[in-house]
Amino acid sequence: MDSRVERARILDLAERVLRLEAESVLALVPRLDDRFVDAVGLLHRCRGRVIVTGMGKSGLIGRKIAATLASTGTPAYFLHPAEGVHGDIGMVAREDVVLALSNSGETDEVLAVLPALKRLGIPLVLLTGSPASALARQADVVVNVGVAEEACPINLAPTSSTTAALAMGDALAMALLDLRGLRPEDYAALHPRGSLGWKSLFKVGDLMHTGPSVPVVSEQATMKEAIEEMTNKGFGITTVVDHRGRLVGILTDGDLRRQQLAHGAALLERRAGECMTREPKVIGAQELATTALALMEGRISSLVITDDAGRPSGVIRLHDILLAKIV
Repeated sequence: MDSRVERARILDLAERVLRLEAESVLALVPRLDDRFVDAVGLLHRCRGRVIVTGMGKSGLIGRKIAATLASTGTPAYFLHPAEGVHGDIGMVAREDVVLALSNSGETDEVLAVLPALKRLGIPLVLLTGSPASALARQADVVVNVGVAEEACPINLAPTSSTTAALAMGDALAMALLDLRGLRPEDYAALHPRGSLGWKSLFKVGDLMHTGPSVPVVSEQATMKEAIEEMTNKGFGITTVVDHRGRLVGILTDGDLRRQQLAHGAALLERRAGECMTREPKVIGAQELATTALALMEGRISSLVITDDAGRPSGVIRLHDILLAKIV
C-alpha cells in the first residue's frame, strides 16, 4: 500500500476517534439535571469515604476518579469488586457511599458485591450507559453516561464510553471541590511534593524582602535622594510614603527615564511625590506567590507588599518567584 494512502488512513481514523469521544462528552451536557445534583448531594453528605468500584476498563476509570476525589478534598478509595466479595468488603463502613461504574449496568462482579453493601445500608450512586439495567434498579441515584457509539472501529473496545464516564466523574469531583470551599492552600496540603502543590504552597511572605532592605523615601525627598535609595537597595524601585509611613506611590526605573526626558538636569531637585506613580499595584504577605506572579503580568519586576495600615512592609521580585520554581 502506498505510504501516503496509509498515512491518510491513520490520520482519518485518529480524527474520527477524537471527534467521537469529544461528541460523547458534549452529549452529557444536556443530561445534567436533578439526578446529577442528587448525586453530588449524596456524595457531599457522606460522613465516611466515597468507595469507587468498577470492573475492567470501568474499574481503571474508577481508580482515576477515586484519586481525583481524594486529591480535591473528598476522602475516597477504589474497591475492586471481585476482591470485595473475597474479604475486601470489610474495608467498607456504614457511613460510606459507593460510586459504581458499569457501562452495561449488568457487571456480574459489581452485582455480586451489592448484597453486602445493602446489608450495611450504604447508598449507591451509579454511572452507567444503561439506566434501565439491573444495577440501575438497585441504585439510589443513576447518572446516565451512555454514548451513541464507541470510537473503536468495530464499536467494541470501551473508548467513548470510558471517556464519558471519566468526564462525568471529574464533573462530580469539581462540584464537590466547590461545595467544600477547597482553597489553593488546602490543595497544596494534599500535594506537598507535587509541582502543583509546590506552586500553591509558597506565600508572598515566604519570599519577600523585609526590614532595612525595603527601599523607602518620603514624598518630600528629592529625586537625588530617591535615586540613591533605589541604587543602594537594588530592586529597581523605591516606595514613597507620607508622613505617617503609608504608601502613596512608587518610583521605578521607567519613571526615572520618563522624568529625565521631561525635566533634564532639573530632575534631581524635584520631589519624589511629584514624580512617583500613584496607586501602584500592591499585595499582602499572606497572598500566594502565584497571585503575585499574576499581578506582575510580565511588566512588573518588583511588587510592593503592604501591611494592614497601608505601610510598605516588603518587596518581592519576579526573580524571587522564579528561584522558588513557582513557574
